[in-house]
Amino acid sequence: MSDKLKIGISIGDINGIGLEVIIKTLLDNRILEYFTPIVYGNTKVASFHRKALGINDFSFNVINSPEQAHARRPNMINCWQEDVKVTLGEENEIGGKYAFLSLQHAVDDLVAGNLDALVTAPINKHNIQQEGFDFPGHTEYLQARTNSSDVLMFMISEGLRVGVVTGHVPVKDIAPSISTAAIVSKLKLMNASLKQDFWIQKPKIAVLGLNPHAGDNGLIGTEDEAIITPAIEQAKSSGVFCFGPYPADGFFASDTYSKFDAVLAMYHDQGLIPFKHIAARNGVNFTAGLPVVRTSPDHGTGYDITGRNLASATSFTEAVFAASHIVKRRREQEKLLENPLVARRLSRDRD
Repeated sequence: MSDKLKIGISIGDINGIGLEVIIKTLLDNRILEYFTPIVYGNTKVASFHRKALGINDFSFNVINSPEQAHARRPNMINCWQEDVKVTLGEENEIGGKYAFLSLQHAVDDLVAGNLDALVTAPINKHNIQQEGFDFPGHTEYLQARTNSSDVLMFMISEGLRVGVVTGHVPVKDIAPSISTAAIVSKLKLMNASLKQDFWIQKPKIAVLGLNPHAGDNGLIGTEDEAIITPAIEQAKSSGVFCFGPYPADGFFASDTYSKFDAVLAMYHDQGLIPFKHIAARNGVNFTAGLPVVRTSPDHGTGYDITGRNLASATSFTEAVFAASHIVKRRREQEKLLENPLVARRLSRDRD
C-alpha cells in the first residue's frame, strides 16, 4: 500500500484544453514519485485528445475507485460509458454536461475522504449551468458541497499571492457587495491560510482600495473611508497584520506588492489582471477556507488553441504540486500541534 498522496483531477470542458494540459503534465513520469494522479473523465475522450495532439506513448490505468489506483501510473475513473462527440474548440451543451459529471464524481470522492486533494481543469461557466450546478464557478460549488460558511479565491505564485473580496459578480454589483464584515472575513481567511497552508507565522497583508486613488479622501467615492478603512482596523484588532487601503495602480506599478505576503483586492479583475501578468504562466488558483484542498490553473478553457498542441501545461503542473504541498503542510502542522509544548509555542508566536 502506497502512502503517497492521491490527487484527484477533474477534466473540465471536454472541448477545451483541460485534457491537453493534464496529459502533458502526466507525461513526465517523475511526477509519479510525488503523488498518485486519479483523473475523472472517460478513456475514449482522453484518447481523442491524445491522438489530436500526436502523443502516442501515453495511456491511463483504468480503475473504478481511488482505492484501486496504481501508485506508478496515471489513473482514470470512467465517469460515463456512452460515446460522446468531442468538438474541439466549440462551446456547447455537451462540453458542460460532461465537465460537470467529471467534477461531481471527483468532489464526491474528495468530500468522502477518498482523495487527498482535487485539481480542477477549466470549465466554461456558461455551458456548465444545469441541474445540480447553479453556481458562478468552481469556488462557489465547492463551498456549497463542503458546507463552508465563507471561502477565499486565492491566486498564488512564487512571488505574489492575491485574494479577492468579491469573486464572479457583475461589475455593477461589486460596490453593493462590499461591506466591512465581508472584508474582515476575507482577511481572517487569508491570514489563517497563510499560516496553515504556507507556514508564514506572522503574515503581512496589503488591502487595496475600491475606487481610483483609494477614493482620494472621499473625492472619488466614499467606500474606501467608510467601509475599507474600518475593516482594516477591525481586522488588526483581531490579530491580522494588515495595511491600506492602497490605490491598486500605483501599488502594483511600484512593486509595493513585493513587501507583503499577500494582497486582498476588492474585486476579480482588480486582483487577477496584475496577478496573471506578474505570475506569467506559473499562477495557481487555490480555494482557501475549505476543509479540503482544491487548486486549479489560472487560465480558462482555451477554445481558440484546443487540439493544436499549443497549450502550456505549466500552470496546471504548478496547481498539482501546490495541492500536494498544501496537504503536506496541513498534515505536518496537525502532527506538530499534537505536542502540547509545540502548540503552546505556536500560539504564543501568533499572538
